[in-house]
Amino acid sequence: MSKRRVFDINFPADPPASPAPSQPAAPAPDASKAGDTQAEASKPEAASVAEARRGPMATAISENAEALKARAAAEQNIRAENDRLAHEFVRLKKLGLVVDRIPLDQISTSKLVRDRAISRDPELEELKSSIRSIGLSNPIRVEEAADGAYQLVQGFRRLSAYRALFEETGESDFATIPAGLIARGETLQGLYRRMVDENLVRRDISFAEMAQLALSYAQDPETGCDLVEEAVGHLYASAGRQKRSYIRHFAELLDMIGGELRFAEAIPRALGLDLKKKLAEDDSLAAALAQALQREAAQTAEAELAILRGFLSGSTGAGAGVLSGAVGETQAKAGVAKTTLRCAVPSGTVRCQARDGRVELAMDRDFSVIDRYRLETAITAFFAALEQTDPSE
Repeated sequence: MSKRRVFDINFPADPPASPAPSQPAAPAPDASKAGDTQAEASKPEAASVAEARRGPMATAISENAEALKARAAAEQNIRAENDRLAHEFVRLKKLGLVVDRIPLDQISTSKLVRDRAISRDPELEELKSSIRSIGLSNPIRVEEAADGAYQLVQGFRRLSAYRALFEETGESDFATIPAGLIARGETLQGLYRRMVDENLVRRDISFAEMAQLALSYAQDPETGCDLVEEAVGHLYASAGRQKRSYIRHFAELLDMIGGELRFAEAIPRALGLDLKKKLAEDDSLAAALAQALQREAAQTAEAELAILRGFLSGSTGAGAGVLSGAVGETQAKAGVAKTTLRCAVPSGTVRCQARDGRVELAMDRDFSVIDRYRLETAITAFFAALEQTDPSE
């Protein structure tokens, strides 16, 4: 009989933890996708290896390239904004809304003939006082010239006041003047209209001043207008029909005797119209009145008006004796001879009008900047040439 073996089993004091529930076995991977799975698993590892192999220089180059791309994008945005601002600046300049302080010595008044007589301006002192007190509330208008300077378009009185204040005080505040910048390119006709329309509403501008501007406009070869009637129609298109008619009559009066008038702007409307009517009745009367004005050489507006009224009434007052002698001397004449021509010189084209006792030269040039001695020399040479005897005579 076999013997039984007895084994002693020692149990631990604490029972072991329960085993975790078994998870279902994952399905076996598809053999066709096994390679892809391994490749995906290897990507992070490959990237880290590549990063380790690039080194600091390659990293710096990459970062610099990104910075350059960001900078190029920023510069493109800046250029686009600058283009927008440039177009807006040009638009505002065309409207005269861009204002800057311009030195007085950079502003010229030679491009446009002014429609205000320089010999008078009773309100200039008031304007100067206003500028001293509150400054200039309405800037002048200037056009940029090709040489970097500026041509005055509007504001002759304001510019004159600033120049007078700077000459009187020497203060730097009056060395520059607020000016609206008008972009280059506007036609000469348009610039004249800008100037005229601003002053047309002024009550103190005379018919003689408006008529003189129309004459000068018609004589300027750059305007393309040869007839005074057309000049009045263009310059004063904003005025009423009757007012344009008065301006034309005064223009005819100035064309007859304007060269001898010193205070044409003081002639009242009624007196000017009556004078023009009387002179138109007899061509010889214009020469007679011109000679009387030249001989009397009135020093005041009142004295000159007395000569004109005496001539009109035929009285024996001031200038009547001179007039009667001059009329007798000129009645035999058919009229006053006048020659008009254009002459090309190195500095441009000169328009010349020659008549009895008067020679006019006009061109697009500021003669006020020429030295006085040079002007005297040129005038002396001009008359010396006129007095030379023609060898064929």
